[in-house]
Amino acid sequence: MQERKGVITFKGGPMTLIGPEIKVGDKAPNFKVLTNGLEEVSLDNYKGKTLILSVAPSLDTGVCAIQTKRFNDEASKLPANVEILTISADLPFAQKRFCGAENIKIASLSDHREMSFGDAYGTHIKELRLEARSLFVVGKDGKVKHVEYVKEVTTEPNYDKALAAAKADA
Repeated sequence: MQERKGVITFKGGPMTLIGPEIKVGDKAPNFKVLTNGLEEVSLDNYKGKTLILSVAPSLDTGVCAIQTKRFNDEASKLPANVEILTISADLPFAQKRFCGAENIKIASLSDHREMSFGDAYGTHIKELRLEARSLFVVGKDGKVKHVEYVKEVTTEPNYDKALAAAKADA
């Protein structure tokens, strides 16, 4: 598996990402993750939709909570065929608890079991076994329309660029 060193930092320290660097125009890689009900889902479950993949290290941290709440708030303003998926390496039970406590309606998916998403999208932080904060927009055609690997994991992504890319594809 490919490793990319120093692409991102965590509290200023360089981290190693496992997996390829995804670029705009690439065919979106498939992945297997778990829902909060422990059901396995993949990219194939969302065929024909425009997806915002909001990737966060852990929903129980401040910036991840802000990111998830922001996309939850934006979801109702998006066209009907745009779906937002929050992906982290948290256990499904922790995601379910967080989403229930914060009234989050967008889907949260767990990559804890195999790190399938992280390895396919290059977001698996080797040193921490967490996801790197990132955003991907996958178009209805299955191609990547927007990519952001957030340089410093403890900072927020550019929400507006991802939302604009999703609206343009809808």
